[in-house]
Amino acid sequence: MNKTVSSPVPGIVCTPTAETLPRAGLLALAMTGFVAMLTEILPAGLLPQISEGLHVSDAMGGQLMTVFSLGSLLTAIPLTAATRGWRRRSVLLLAIIGFLIFNTITALSTSYPLTLIARFLAGVAAGLAWGLLAGYARRMVSAPLQGQAMAIAMVGVPLALSLGMPLGTSVGTMVGWRSTFGIISGLTLALVFWVLLKVPDYPGQEAGQRMPVREVFTTPGMRPVLIVILAWMLAHNILYTYIVLFLASAGLSSRVDVVLLVFGIASLLGIWVVGLLVNRWLRLLVMTSLGTFALVAAVLQIGGTVPIVVYLSVAVWGLTFGGAPTLLQTASADTAGENSDVAQSMVVTAWNLAIAGGGLVGGLLLVTNGVASFPWILLALLLAALVVVWLAKEHGFRLGPRDSTR
Repeated sequence: MNKTVSSPVPGIVCTPTAETLPRAGLLALAMTGFVAMLTEILPAGLLPQISEGLHVSDAMGGQLMTVFSLGSLLTAIPLTAATRGWRRRSVLLLAIIGFLIFNTITALSTSYPLTLIARFLAGVAAGLAWGLLAGYARRMVSAPLQGQAMAIAMVGVPLALSLGMPLGTSVGTMVGWRSTFGIISGLTLALVFWVLLKVPDYPGQEAGQRMPVREVFTTPGMRPVLIVILAWMLAHNILYTYIVLFLASAGLSSRVDVVLLVFGIASLLGIWVVGLLVNRWLRLLVMTSLGTFALVAAVLQIGGTVPIVVYLSVAVWGLTFGGAPTLLQTASADTAGENSDVAQSMVVTAWNLAIAGGGLVGGLLLVTNGVASFPWILLALLLAALVVVWLAKEHGFRLGPRDSTR
């Protein structure tokens, strides 16, 4: 595997060491994740304006979120598999240019069907991007720095959730939702040049190295990782999707922005902690995060109507969630080895299934038992994930430090 990266000194190429982190390149990957996540979630904050602008109901406007997830869900695995032989930076730029084109169409379109198509194709670009980022970050550094590199590359996700979403919503309210998507397109155009300047290129896999997708899926440890992703992220999305309704029971309907800011700040702290410790304690960190989130669910079941309990619980929840992408993608990539890009596309698929499932399961719970039933379901899902991690001692979530030769 080619491990060379650009040195901070122009014209000099070096091999990463324990002292070298190509931060500019890793932050370009983080910006890609930021754009992908903000593109996905922004319609939720601007739904009334978008619905009015496209002359459709709020329910129809909400389908802009649905078709985006559908685009990622349906195409992440086949697209990643099809592009394994391409040079890596070319594939990354293809995904980024996809965001540029389809967000621009969304900003300019006055046709609801055309906007739906643009959103679906933006989801396709996102599926391709998410399948690349973790493996790309690992490839840019030596094995001892892979955890830190992935933590930096994935920081765009909580930044989009905690800062990008409220800022984008505010800007959209002031200057219009079309202008907000136009601004994202402008940022994406700048990102293209950032990637060209700072992200190193690598060859794709040779034909003989490419393991069939089915064999990647059946690699020992891969299925336990995917099961944990589904259970953990389903629990997360049940609560996150309907957080406004859950907060109402504690009298915090007017403080949703503050609560989400607390969640976002705690998530950033979680990323930092995991980045420092993931190489030595991946299994322990996964079990600790799941166990702590389960404890949060139990606390919310008992005191979820008390504001201070909710604030503290959300902070701890954010702390456990922040490092989740790094932990789960590291486990997946370690399990799949040279086929980590295909494995990451499976992670994307499982993640999007959990997002869709969160809306569906949460909606059913609302109709049948109300938000008061959420904590019990979360607790059951998280305990099931803990059991899977506990059993996956040899493959998926191995005991001991990560293999430094990876």
